Amino acid sequence: MNKTVVTHTVGLIFSIVLTLVAVYVMLYTGMSLQVRTSIIIGFAFLQALVQLLMFMHLTEGPDGRATAFKVLFAVIITLLVIIGTYWVMVGGHSAHM
Repeated sequence: MNKTVVTHTVGLIFSIVLTLVAVYVMLYTGMSLQVRTSIIIGFAFLQALVQLLMFMHLTEGPDGRATAFKVLFAVIITLLVIIGTYWVMVGGHSAHM
């Protein structure tokens, strides 16, 4: 069997399982909203990782590692911008109260 077909099949199964577990956590558990939201965010990052590795073949090819580090750098910068913006907005809001 072709390696791409196997990779795509495994990626599809992982994606479906992650989606179903996320739906279960939101609908059928008695956890607080904050815990459920944290779990969903974790599953979202896992889902993005599965998409990058299984479907977009991030680490394959002659420049695979460099591409992976570029994506990792972009994720870190994005998280810093989001967290920094939230921090500044919460600090500004509390200063005006």
